[in-house]
Amino acid sequence: MIRVVFDTNILYSAILQRAGLPAAVFDLVSEGLLIPCVSPAVLAEYHDVLLERPGLRPYAERALSVLEILAKVAINVEPTSGVTESRDESDNRFLECAEAAGAAYLVTGNIKHFPERYKATKIVTARQLWEIITAPRRELEK
Repeated sequence: MIRVVFDTNILYSAILQRAGLPAAVFDLVSEGLLIPCVSPAVLAEYHDVLLERPGLRPYAERALSVLEILAKVAINVEPTSGVTESRDESDNRFLECAEAAGAAYLVTGNIKHFPERYKATKIVTARQLWEIITAPRRELEK
């Protein structure tokens, strides 16, 4: 299993568009291919955005389902170092989580907000991670 940290915008998109790529990537968690990693700060942002934003109120059931999946399978970490890599302070919490968890990938829709790599973690879009994960499957199907 590959350790990943999901930026909140990926979960937000997965909830809004079940047929979209962020949802397909999140579904890889249920398939056992990805293991999400969270910290208290990351979980707090997930709850604030996914349960409190007016735009997601019609999708509350889906939002709760995503949070329940995370509660069951995510690795919980407690970052021990502060990160100041991003100008957006909340983005630094995701980098801290990725570092503490030893995550291979941080998946985001805001690729410009992050460096290409932070220590051992590669910053990727949902499409990039989908390509990385499904490439071996496509090769086998040939």
